[in-house]
Amino acid sequence: MRKKLILLLILVSVFSCGCSKEEQENLVLVKGGIVLNTTSGHQEEEESIPDFYIGKYEVTQKEWTEVMGNNPSGFKGDNLPVEMVSWYDAIEYCNKRSEKNGLTTYYTIDKNNQDPENKSDYDDIKWLVTVNEGSNGYRLPTQAEWEYVASGGLKSKNYTYSGSNNGEDAAWYFRNSGKEYLSGEWKWSLIENNRNITHPVGSKIPNELGIYDMSGNVREWCYNWYEDSGIESGIYRAWKGGGWIGDITSCQISYRGKFEASGKGADQGFRVCRNK
Repeated sequence: MRKKLILLLILVSVFSCGCSKEEQENLVLVKGGIVLNTTSGHQEEEESIPDFYIGKYEVTQKEWTEVMGNNPSGFKGDNLPVEMVSWYDAIEYCNKRSEKNGLTTYYTIDKNNQDPENKSDYDDIKWLVTVNEGSNGYRLPTQAEWEYVASGGLKSKNYTYSGSNNGEDAAWYFRNSGKEYLSGEWKWSLIENNRNITHPVGSKIPNELGIYDMSGNVREWCYNWYEDSGIESGIYRAWKGGGWIGDITSCQISYRGKFEASGKGADQGFRVCRNK
C-alpha cells in the first residue's frame, strides 16, 4: 500500500511540474532583439525589445469569462476569441487576471479622472491609465512588440503574414471565414449572407515562434497611441492583425489600424503578454 501511495505521489508530481506556469497559461517566451521602429516619426530609429512572454493564442471567451464573469462576444464558444471588447476592457482584464494569479498589476486605472492626453472627441470614458514599471502582471503588447512577435522574432523568415506568405494559410478574413469562399469586392451584405464568423483559436498555421492568429480572426489591441508609438497622447489606440470581417491587406504584419479606446467591434479582441 505504501509503495502504491509513493508511486501515486510521484505521478502527481510529474504531471504537475511537467509544465511551467507560463506554459499552463499558454504563454510563449520570446527572445528579444533589435527592431526598426517604423512609427516613431524618425527614420531608421532602432528599438530594443527585451525578452518577454506573450499569449500563444488570442484571449478566448473561456479565459475572459473565468476572469470577468461575463461574455460580451457576439459569437459564443469557449475556444473562440473574445470580441466586442474596448481597449479599456482589455486593460481591466489584464489587471484582474494578474490579481487572480497572484501577480502585481501592470496598470493603475483611475476611473475618476480623465486622461488629459486623450484627444478624442468621441471617447466618453478616458480613464487615466498609467504603467507600473517592473510589474510582472499581464499587459497589452506594444506595437513594436506585437510586430516583432508576428514576424517571428529572431526566427523570422520575413513573411508578409504571420507564419506565411500565403494569407489563406495564416488568416481568417472576410473571404474565407464563412460558409463559402467569397470572391469580388468587399460587401457587408455578402459577408452577412455568408454567415462569416470568428473561428476557434489556433485553427490556422502557427508562425515561426509557434504563435497563432496574429494575422486574422480578430483585430488585436496594442497599448500604443496610433498617432506615434513614441508619444504619450493621441486620438486613437493602435490595433494590429486584421480580423474575420476585414480584407486580407489588414492581416499583413505591417498594417496598422486605429480605433477609439472606447470602441468595440465584432472583430475586436486582444492577446496578453508579461515581462520576463
